[in-house]
Amino acid sequence: MAATRTSLTRTDELATRTETENLPGLFSRLGDDVMQLFNSQLALFKVEIKEEASAYARGITMIAIGAVIATVGFALLNVAIAFAVSTLFAQANFSQPASYALGFVVTGGFYVLVGAIVVMLMKNRLSKQELVPQRTAEELRKDKQWLKNEL
Repeated sequence: MAATRTSLTRTDELATRTETENLPGLFSRLGDDVMQLFNSQLALFKVEIKEEASAYARGITMIAIGAVIATVGFALLNVAIAFAVSTLFAQANFSQPASYALGFVVTGGFYVLVGAIVVMLMKNRLSKQELVPQRTAEELRKDKQWLKNEL
């Protein structure tokens, strides 16, 4: 019976040593896993930021292209339409320079209005774009909850 107690005591000592030796290993592994988790979260964040920046770059490029096209259109069509509109004022007994001036003012106002509408539409479209990377934020919330539950 004494031999049985001695062997049980030794077995308990070995189990305690094994648990004690495994504890630093477990903490080391936990630290490594947490670092790997943060690295993957950082990679996800970078991917989302690149996607958002790409969407903004496309939108800004389209605004710039629209502005150039509107400017060229304004320059060419404004002259043609202004002369056409000025013929309407010629019948109102205005002098020729005054009728041309009124034709250009009316036509210019129209193009400014159209250009403002295009710019506002694109601005509204870009304002709907979210700046916060939603997937990364959701993953960080899940990881925070997981760490609370584990610790």
